Amino acid sequence: MDSPFWIYIIGFVAQLMFSGRLVIQWFLSEKQKRVLTPSTFWWLSLGASFLLFVYGYLREDFAIMLGQSITYFLYIRNLQLQGQWTKSPKALRWFLLIFPVLLVIYGYNNGDYDVDKLFKNEDIPLWLLLLGSIAQVIFTLRFIYQWIYSERKKKSSLPLGFWLLSFIGGLLILTYAILRKDPVLFVGHLMGVFIYFRNMRLSIGIDKE
Repeated sequence: MDSPFWIYIIGFVAQLMFSGRLVIQWFLSEKQKRVLTPSTFWWLSLGASFLLFVYGYLREDFAIMLGQSITYFLYIRNLQLQGQWTKSPKALRWFLLIFPVLLVIYGYNNGDYDVDKLFKNEDIPLWLLLLGSIAQVIFTLRFIYQWIYSERKKKSSLPLGFWLLSFIGGLLILTYAILRKDPVLFVGHLMGVFIYFRNMRLSIGIDKE
C-alpha cells in the first residue's frame, strides 16, 4: 500500500537533515584532519530523529520507529554534555522530551493503532521486518557505544567504533530500503555509508582503541 506523498516529504526532510549533519561534520573534520563533533551535528540529529520517528509511525514501520526510539534521547544527552541543551528555550525542551511518548500513547489508545497493525503490516513480511530491525539495532548500537565512550571521557565525541557500527548498520539499512522499496531510507543512507567509511579512515589515524 502506497503512502500519501506528504508522508514521504516528512521522511525526506528528516533524511536531508541527517545528511546535512554528516556533511557539516565531515567538512569540519576534513578541514581539521581529525574527527570533530560540533553541536550542530546533535541538533540536526535530534530534529531529524523527531521527524523520522513521525515518518515511521505514519508508515506503520516498526523498524524505523525502533531505530529512532533510543537514539533520540542520546542526541539530547550529547547536547547536555556539550552544555547546549539548557541554552534552548524551556518550552522547546519539554516539547521534544514528551512528544514521542505522547505519540506512542495516542497510537495505542485511539483504537486505530495496535500491536497487530505494527507487526503484521502486509507490506512488510516477517523476514524483512527482522532484517530491518536487526539493521536498526546495529545502527542504534553506535550511539550506545558513543554514549558510553563520551560519558567516560566526560565530553561528546565520535570514536572509531561509532563509525564502524555506522558503516555496517548503514549497509544493512540500505539493503532493507531496497527490499522495502523505501526511497526515504535509500536516499538517506546512500551518501552516509561513504562518509562513515571516510571517518573510519580519519579515526584510525588518531584513535588507538
